[in-house]
Amino acid sequence: MPPFAFVYDVRFDVHFVRQPFPPLMSITSLLVQSLPVLAQGAVLTVKFAVLSMIFGLLAGAVLAVMGISHSRVLNWIARVYVSLFRGTPLLVQIFVIYYGLPSLGISLDPTPAGVIALSANVAAYLSESMRGAILGIPSGQWLAAYSLGLSRRQTLRYVIAPQALRIAVPSLSNSLISLIKDTSLVSVITVTELLRSAQEIIASTYQPLPLYLAAAAVYWVLCQVLEWVQHWYEKRLALPSRH
Repeated sequence: MPPFAFVYDVRFDVHFVRQPFPPLMSITSLLVQSLPVLAQGAVLTVKFAVLSMIFGLLAGAVLAVMGISHSRVLNWIARVYVSLFRGTPLLVQIFVIYYGLPSLGISLDPTPAGVIALSANVAAYLSESMRGAILGIPSGQWLAAYSLGLSRRQTLRYVIAPQALRIAVPSLSNSLISLIKDTSLVSVITVTELLRSAQEIIASTYQPLPLYLAAAAVYWVLCQVLEWVQHWYEKRLALPSRH
């Protein structure tokens, strides 16, 4: 048998269903009728994203500080956490929190379980962005602050953090934009966000293509809004030009 002969044994069986595509007017009518349900799902998606962003940023900041601390224990805890949450799929983490924790006596409703899973996952990525930005500040900034009598905490808060934020904004924004799309995964634990709202309509109308495209368009709009906020915030943080 020649090398890679098994490739030629793979057979693709594609069935084409001859079903006429619905006319444009009926698709428009369907989308108009579905708009309230999709809007309600979009609102829940934004709610999930905002809550996960807030908790994720707070947890990420704590992990970043732990990652640059002089304590080996705190360093180790931060590294293990980041490794676990970046090295395992988000979908598996959602299943562990929602379906796995009840075996330990911890039962969560779908909404808090989804927020916890999204926050815990994005915190790992945000912490590395923050830690890298902090480490990117020249050590002379620390020494200059110490020479003025500032403590390590004061130096980090008043000197290092403002400079690191300018560096970290693009990376932080990318993680937060990805979070908007990751909210679709909480539909697997019966959370009626945007994707599940579209699926419920599809189950009764049997028109998957226009509704999935409509859901994708809403996700795109939400990501574009967040991208606009990113650009606006970058300009606000930009250093004043020198004349």
